[in-house]
Amino acid sequence: MSFAMTFPGQGSQSVGMLADLGQAVPEVMQTFEQASAILGYDLWHLVQHGPEEVLGQTSRTQPALLTAGVAVFRAWIARGGPMPLSMAGHSLGEYTALTCAGCLNFDEAVRLVNYRGEVMQAAVPLGTGAMAAILGLEDEDIVSACAEATDQQVVEAANFNAPGQVVIAGDKAAVDRAVDLAKARGARRAVVLQVSVPSHCSLMRGAADTLSERLADISIGSGEVPVFQNVDARTHSEPDDIRSALSQQLYRPVRWNESIKAMQASGARMFAEVGPGRVLTGLMRRIDRSLEAMSLHDEVSLDSGLSRMESGEEK
Repeated sequence: MSFAMTFPGQGSQSVGMLADLGQAVPEVMQTFEQASAILGYDLWHLVQHGPEEVLGQTSRTQPALLTAGVAVFRAWIARGGPMPLSMAGHSLGEYTALTCAGCLNFDEAVRLVNYRGEVMQAAVPLGTGAMAAILGLEDEDIVSACAEATDQQVVEAANFNAPGQVVIAGDKAAVDRAVDLAKARGARRAVVLQVSVPSHCSLMRGAADTLSERLADISIGSGEVPVFQNVDARTHSEPDDIRSALSQQLYRPVRWNESIKAMQASGARMFAEVGPGRVLTGLMRRIDRSLEAMSLHDEVSLDSGLSRMESGEEK
């Protein structure tokens, strides 16, 4: 099949997500019950009822999004959906992709992302880091603005999401300076994001070292489907290479634009975003409007996606 699957990262969560799918497809509730038993709290209740500020905490958001993505993927397979040609996940979503591809055991993945969220949250004191989305500038101009704004602090490009859309991360004061410089360079918009940690920048190196120790004890298989990883937009088959890419991902930028282009070069023509929200589907339009994109996040979209496969629209 020439379709690929992508899995969203933090920011796609919302209170009430997957509510209708949970009622319609048994595999969804089973997946959340499995995760809840591991985490020691009712994850489905948190996802359905919040409060939003608790669901938005990194240590809670990460297992919630992993579980949501795996639940939708299992629902897709249970209803006869085919396996994709390749997979990729944005930031945290990379763990979801590796789990659905068969590289990571779900139980281990839940424990791993829960731990990942904790070490990320602990790496930088709350309120001292920041992230901001810069729209309408070339990548090189944003990198230059970050370099000028450092002043012995950290601010770096964190997500190369699409042409004209880059997220930066680092110390709050340095991010604020970079935002002002980006605006002065002609950015269409520059918006500070509501996040609790500055992901994918040098401030996460300590967290990456800690995570690397945990990854050394995690069993990783070759999987059924190749997964394009964030740090280099390449697939890896050796467990140690996958571990290294996951560790580096914490302090190096997400090369999402390159990843989609690499998946396209490998034969993917349609991209299905699996999990809550439509963030990645929106980015697809910025990356290449010629590619088909769909979002699988509720019963209607799941049925629509299956119908497109069965009718031969995906070729």
